Amino acid sequence: MLTCRDVAMATVKMHSGPTTLQVVGSTLSLLNSSRLFERGSPGRCVSCAVVGNGGILRRSQQGRNIDSHDFVFRMNGAIIRGFEKDVGTKISFYGFSTNTMKNSLGRYRTDGFTRTPQSPEINYIFIPSDLRDYVMMAAAVQGRVVGSGRDRGDRPWNYFGHKPAENFKILHPGFISYVTRSFLQSPLLKDIRTRHLYMPSTGALMLLTALHTCDQVSAYGFITRSYASFSNHYYDSTWQPLGFFSNHDLQMEGRLWEELHHWGVLRLYQREGGN
Repeated sequence: MLTCRDVAMATVKMHSGPTTLQVVGSTLSLLNSSRLFERGSPGRCVSCAVVGNGGILRRSQQGRNIDSHDFVFRMNGAIIRGFEKDVGTKISFYGFSTNTMKNSLGRYRTDGFTRTPQSPEINYIFIPSDLRDYVMMAAAVQGRVVGSGRDRGDRPWNYFGHKPAENFKILHPGFISYVTRSFLQSPLLKDIRTRHLYMPSTGALMLLTALHTCDQVSAYGFITRSYASFSNHYYDSTWQPLGFFSNHDLQMEGRLWEELHHWGVLRLYQREGGN
């Protein structure tokens, strides 16, 4: 699922051109582990919380429950300061694509997301939605300024601090294709106008990553059928409705989370009411 130097060439060929192959191959060669985490003692039951940014978490008082898990996944505009009682403080994995990370830094800066989470224990999970993700990760691992592409001149340590290679992971494109086909087969894929845009949300990919890795998974801040009663994000300073865009199918994802909750595959935090 998480790839390093053993990535299959068939997966890499989804990109075109020898330069692209060289960039992807050289980036993956920098990584030294395909494991998300070490399980420790045999038979240990590993619990994970995946924390979305949905408004359902505002005044939820779920912070202590979230932090009680062995590992906590967060993503994109993961604001903690001022919301500790609702969303906790623990971060084991921060998931993003370069695009969603930068969009979050621009869009939610006034809400308090002024930099990506940084601490010695955090691992960064790149979602390879574009070649720029490989370029950014290579620069981050090597401690170098980004030398090419849309992010040329960026200093990755401003986003991630100075971390060794083991703190960086990237989802295997084959894993993304697998979960899309198996769990997130949206009708958007059948529409010629949207199929080239469609990709599972960052939250969906992080939650399915946890479900394929951890023994027990709890989902907080994800869309539920009561989404219209809550603001878009828990940190919104003014109430905002949840936005639906053609590149994601959040309602389909919400139905999947409810079904997995019903069958006991995960625990989905749900509640009625508003902010």
